[in-house]
Amino acid sequence: MKRFVKEFIKRGLLCAAGGPIIMAAIYLILGYSGVVDTVSVTKIGVEILTATLMAFIAAGITAIYQIERISAFTAALIHGIALYLDYIIFYLINGWLKSNLAAVGVFTAIFIAGYTIIWLFIFLVTKKEVKKLNSEIGK
Repeated sequence: MKRFVKEFIKRGLLCAAGGPIIMAAIYLILGYSGVVDTVSVTKIGVEILTATLMAFIAAGITAIYQIERISAFTAALIHGIALYLDYIIFYLINGWLKSNLAAVGVFTAIFIAGYTIIWLFIFLVTKKEVKKLNSEIGK
């Protein structure tokens, strides 16, 4: 567990700057497109802090794959649930997602579909690579 926490913190700190950078890029795009004129200092401050924490958690939770006592499926399930909670909580706190059942339902469906497609792709590519390596070993 100590190794997991250490790896979580290391990964989180390495990627924490990504959240505010993405948030700043989105606000610049919204500003240039005329969607947003001004944003309060409080809103920007809260969003910088929450985007940093969100990126820290999203990167840190990938340390779950280093725990050898759990299966890859269990690790992926824990990772997916942690990411979903990370995103949904901060999206709702920041008002990036409307807090109604329809919006949360659509977000949830898109998240599950996207996460499943990404892991299916990773699984198929890995399976192909393993098959290729096994055939080379068998020669």
